[in-house]
Amino acid sequence: MVRYVDPVPAAAGPRRRVEIPAEEALRLLGGVSLGRIVFTRHALPTIRPVNHVLDDGDIVLRTHDGAALTSHTRGAGAPGVVVAYEADTLDPVTHLGWSVVVTGYARLVTDPADLARYHRLIHPWVDREMTQTVRIHPDLVTGVRLVGDPG
Repeated sequence: MVRYVDPVPAAAGPRRRVEIPAEEALRLLGGVSLGRIVFTRHALPTIRPVNHVLDDGDIVLRTHDGAALTSHTRGAGAPGVVVAYEADTLDPVTHLGWSVVVTGYARLVTDPADLARYHRLIHPWVDREMTQTVRIHPDLVTGVRLVGDPG
């Protein structure tokens, strides 16, 4: 049996969860470029790492044509699909940092001017042509900060 042993032990002491107000949580999310989108595929939760930009409070990402996420957002009048989006910054040694989760509807971006702007702003790091752009409007924003317990 192979056992994993963390080569760098975590800092001693308990952590405390501190709620982050929604406005600050979105600001933190806007300060990082990588997150995880959570959506349903074949009635099961699916998670994909993606890079994003925050634009006027909305999370915007690019994906490829035929992606499972975009199959639910197509068609005239498509309401979009409910997703969760998570981003964080956690120190691997101290296990301190923050995590933000946004829940909302993901919809395809169709406006040509917006598409051109997002094409310039978002540079996907996957070696694949990313022809679709998705905007997530946050309906629920939650965030927590993990801090050392002073006691």
